Amino acid sequence: MNEHDNINLENEHEQQRVRRQKLEALQAANTDPFHHTTYNVTAHSSDIHDNFDGLEGKTVSVAGRVMTKRNMGKASFIDVQDRYGRIQSYVRGDNIGEEAYATFVTYDIGDIVGIEGEVFKTQKGEISVKAKSVTLLAKSLQVLPEKWHGLTDTEARYRRRYVDLIVNPEIRDTFVKRTQIIKAIREFLDNRNYLEVDTPVLQTIPGGASARPFVTHHNTLDMEMHLRIALELPLKRLIVGGFERVYELSKVFRNEGISIRHNPEFVMLELYEAYTDYNGMMELAESLLREVALKILGTTTVTYGEHTMDWGKPFAKITMVEAVRKYANVDFDQIKDLEEARKIAKEHGIHFEQRHAKGDILNLFFEEFAEKHLIEPTFLIDYPVEISPLTKRKPDNPDYTERFELFVAGRELANAYSELNDPIDQRQRFMHQEAMRASGDDEANILDEDFLLAMEYGMPPTGGMGIGVERLIMFLTDSASIRDVIFFPTMKPIG
Repeated sequence: MNEHDNINLENEHEQQRVRRQKLEALQAANTDPFHHTTYNVTAHSSDIHDNFDGLEGKTVSVAGRVMTKRNMGKASFIDVQDRYGRIQSYVRGDNIGEEAYATFVTYDIGDIVGIEGEVFKTQKGEISVKAKSVTLLAKSLQVLPEKWHGLTDTEARYRRRYVDLIVNPEIRDTFVKRTQIIKAIREFLDNRNYLEVDTPVLQTIPGGASARPFVTHHNTLDMEMHLRIALELPLKRLIVGGFERVYELSKVFRNEGISIRHNPEFVMLELYEAYTDYNGMMELAESLLREVALKILGTTTVTYGEHTMDWGKPFAKITMVEAVRKYANVDFDQIKDLEEARKIAKEHGIHFEQRHAKGDILNLFFEEFAEKHLIEPTFLIDYPVEISPLTKRKPDNPDYTERFELFVAGRELANAYSELNDPIDQRQRFMHQEAMRASGDDEANILDEDFLLAMEYGMPPTGGMGIGVERLIMFLTDSASIRDVIFFPTMKPIG
């Protein structure tokens, strides 16, 4: 910390001390602002700006946080910020009373006030409220940062999101869009006769994805439990039970790295539809993204960073083998066995582990050479069976499965299958996953006997899909990091 930082810190501490003294003076005068329990708000800032002609000359009550204050002797101007924006207020001693005005001028930036007054327009043409009374509803004891957005420690914004929301309106707009996006997803699926359901967060066996779970202990049952890593297996049980279209939009938890794309807890959309396959899921994914973009942005043109994409056009489609052939110049259709795949991987600098099969190495090639090139929305289809333990095989090529992932701007957005409904094949896949786990793959699926029992009762042909909701929100708000679209991202406490 340099000398300039020390001076700023000392000044901030002094301001905090002065604010506490002001609060003590108010309390001594029996005007404790924290004693107020309600305030009758009759208008918000947007109401006044949007309907000035109808409100001019009428009395309104507004409430919010003081963001700017300009004292000019016997009169002052303040900007009050509420959930929809800011409204200026003109406060004059002649109008609210000299004693009340003397108290008002002691108020600080950040204080929360209620203002009752008449809507008018200043000589400079600014829509304002001429105060008849000002009520202090809460005293701010902390000093708002003047240039919060310019802090070099960007993590401070995530740690104190409440301050970030106060001083950066564009951040609030992002989170309003977040809610609108989630609402639009629900409306789309509801209109397609999907039933929204909720399934347990605590599970005895974490399944449905390749990920490391969080582990906890249930005291009464004296057993280990896990926070769910996916929604898949309980939702498929509901398909077995006769619900033909179900979805859940909820939190999942994965005990893995934190990055601009990953947070340990995030919102996942998973949906399952009987009597369709991964082709049906492609149509649904394309329609869903197009409709949500249109509702939120008013256009299907989506700008993300340096990329401008048209989600209104038919999405591209390419197999994983074709993508690797195109971008790595390696044709896995011509690779005969695992030894040849390992040899070619070494030649191309692809690191693999002893447990990796030919299909795993194909996927490693895709991630290294091809993924970054899929900018326009692209369905990457037909994944190797080794990395798709819950997916139906392709009838004409059983080494591959009817699975796709949707990539946008070089990032995975959705994952979908023609769901495996053969309980015998599913048991064999689980056994392979158990072997992978035994060989050191902590993220391999765990055998779930109850799920296999459910499948043995008969599961109809089914298409299923999962979408990382925060990733979709990132695209539609042009946010670089997942932490920009999560109110309170996971962070290590200071100290």
